[in-house]
Order: sequence, then structure tokens, then C-alpha cells
Amino acid sequence: MLATSTAIEKKDLVSAEVIEIYENKDLAEKYAAMAVPKTFVGETLVSSGLQPEDFFVESLIEEKAVEYVMPEGREELKDYDIVVIGGGPAGLTAALYAERSGLKSIIFEKANVGGQITITPVVENYPGVGSMAGKTLVELMANQTMEYSSILQGVGVADVKKKDGGFEISTGRGIYNAKAIVIATGAGSKKLNAAGEDKLAGRGVSYCATCDGYLFKDGKSVIVVGGGNSALTDALYLDSLGSHVTIVHRRDAFRAEERLQQSVFQRNIPILWNTVVKEVSGDKVVEKVMVEDTKTQQTNAIKAEAVFIAIGYEPYNEIATKLGLNMDEEGYIKVDDKMRTSMPLVYAAGDITGGVKQIVTAVSQGAVAALTAFEDIANPYWKK
Repeated sequence: MLATSTAIEKKDLVSAEVIEIYENKDLAEKYAAMAVPKTFVGETLVSSGLQPEDFFVESLIEEKAVEYVMPEGREELKDYDIVVIGGGPAGLTAALYAERSGLKSIIFEKANVGGQITITPVVENYPGVGSMAGKTLVELMANQTMEYSSILQGVGVADVKKKDGGFEISTGRGIYNAKAIVIATGAGSKKLNAAGEDKLAGRGVSYCATCDGYLFKDGKSVIVVGGGNSALTDALYLDSLGSHVTIVHRRDAFRAEERLQQSVFQRNIPILWNTVVKEVSGDKVVEKVMVEDTKTQQTNAIKAEAVFIAIGYEPYNEIATKLGLNMDEEGYIKVDDKMRTSMPLVYAAGDITGGVKQIVTAVSQGAVAALTAFEDIANPYWKK
């Protein structure tokens, strides 16, 4: 959309071509584009996923992916009051509240700013905005935060160490010092760990039906794996596109809401109960899925052009593990009602804490984490 708008506005300077990758499989294979959108300037990949407008413009001018946003006057700073790891709603809000409390902050986001919201087509339950595209909501949040704080996109944190009463954070752009840390790394889609899954990821294996489902509309055979709300919602969405959907579920009953179950049953979507995916195969794209009946151990090959995996989430807890923070049995960081972790001056907010994974929850936790850090830096409770 941004590329097309630019080409219309600046037709003497920019031309744009939109490729429907299912109808142009040779180009899809050439550019490894079975998940969308992917944006190229010439032959250079500048974005895998949606971009805020200012990021797109800069990537177009520079002919490379935008790596960071740093407000003027902060380019040489390496010492901060708060380092926020993760640029989703929780991280953006934490940095905003930290700066408004008088604490110097910076955000490191190794992927795209916005986290899971960037692949949410429509957000309808965020107070005050009615119905809005996830990308648009992210842009509003990011732009507001950038008025106060620094955001380094595409810069991951390699290591965190306690040092001199604070922390030393090692990144791809150097070493930074901080008095406190907010971990807002979020959670991502769980993998099946089936043979061929990684090889064919983005080539028919997908974790986002609303992102990639359109590529398999009108009679294409697809499999949805899972039995919760996300899986059934994906199945119904794909069915509405005209895909031939089969649900594969490892149990003998769904755990999704009754409303979703009834919709699936009413549409007569085929279901393979007590079944797991053992292998996804194909030369360059998904062609076949091997499934196994968990009761009889019999295996069966199913022809399919896509596999949509919706079996839950797993936390991105590498930093928490490095610091030795207390986590629950699923790997989510344990926090108290002030978002304090088991280590003084380390806080966590958003999906990385488990519980209710909603935007409104994430922003509230980000705000609480920043305000608690402000209190703790001024009055260290653990020293009393």
C-alpha cells in the first residue's frame, strides 16, 4: 500500500509493482515470499512485514532496511536510567512513562516495532479507538513514544550482566549501561517441531492465517493445527475464503469457546481428532502432510498446499534466563503487582508475563513497570 501510494504521488521518481505470489509461483520461490508482505527496493529486501510510513520512506531512500530511530542529541549516549528490551505495546508504554517521569530511556527491538499487533488486521477492543488496523495503532503508539524516547529497531540484546549496582547491556550497536531494565520481549507462536516445518516456513507453513490465508483461497487445500480459539478462528476465516480446510487436533474435544465450536460444526469443516502432524513435505513449497493417529499410531499422508499452525504461544525468555529470573513452568516471568521480578531493578511487562495476552493489558503493565522503576531507583526497597 505504501509503495503504491508513493508511486502515485511521485510517479516521476518511483514505480511500484504488486505481485500476487500465488499466481506467480516462480517469483514467490525466487524471493522466498510465501508470507506477506515483503517489500523489495530493486533486489534488496527492506521489510518483511508491515512498516510505519516514516520507516518505509527512509528504507526507500537508503535502499536498505531501517535499523533504528534515534532522536537528535542522543546519538552518543550510552548511559540510561532504563533500558527497555522489546518494542511492543508494553515496551513502548514503559519507555513513554519512564521519560515522562524524568528517567532517560531507550528501547531495543530486534525485529519490527509493534510485536504481534503488526499482524493483527483489525483491533476492535482497544478503548477509545473503535475499530482500527493493528498497524495503524502501532504507528500511533510508536510515534508518540518517539517524541520522548529512543527506539533502536533491528537491534537485539545479546547479553545482560549486573555491574556496579546497575546493568551492562550488550547489543549489536555497542554496550549500554542502565540503572534498571524492563523486559517486554513478548511471546511468539509455538512450533510443532515437526520434520520439514522450518524448511517450509514461509513457503506454505504459516503461523498467521489472516496474514497469509488469502494466498490459498478458492479451493486450495489447507490444514489448520490446533483446538483453541485461535485455531478455530483461523479455520473459519480460511473457510470463508473458499479454502478446503481440515482441522487437525491432538485431543478428542476442542478447548475453544462454544460459539466458535458451533460455527465449525455448522459449516461441516472436517476434523481429524486425536491426530498429530509428524512431517510437512514438499520440494519448494508445501505439498503433503504426514499425520499420525495418537490412539492407533497409524500414519496417513494428506495432500495440502498450506499448514496453518495455531497451538498457542511460547515466551521469548532468553534474557530472563541469562539473568536467572524466576519463571513459571511454561517459561513466563513471574512478577508481583508492581511488575517487579525476582531481581531488584528488573521488571517485566506484557505477554512475557503470561496471563491475559491483550494490548490493553500490555500497556497497563508497561506503565506500572516504569512507574515502579522510578520509585525503586529513588528509594531502593531491598536495601531497607
